[in-house]
Amino acid sequence: MPVAPTLILTPSQLGQVLKAARQARKLSQAALASRLGLSQSRVSHLEAHAEELSMAQLLAWSAVLGLEWSVGARAASGTAPDPTATADW
Repeated sequence: MPVAPTLILTPSQLGQVLKAARQARKLSQAALASRLGLSQSRVSHLEAHAEELSMAQLLAWSAVLGLEWSVGARAASGTAPDPTATADW
């Protein structure tokens, strides 16, 4: 089942997208963990704390779930960026 393109601005949103994609493919956390070489508890943790994923981990996770990533410039909206998106920097 395809996942609709989603704008992601925060780690929390990323975690929600990864979880929804896993569930759409009817994979348990344990099944995903097995494919990634992780423990089920680590998958659970990373879904809740996606800011801890490295780019390599995100790409591997995405490959297992059949996701792809695209990066582009934001459209001018006249609103300030979400300050929580870079709060940890």
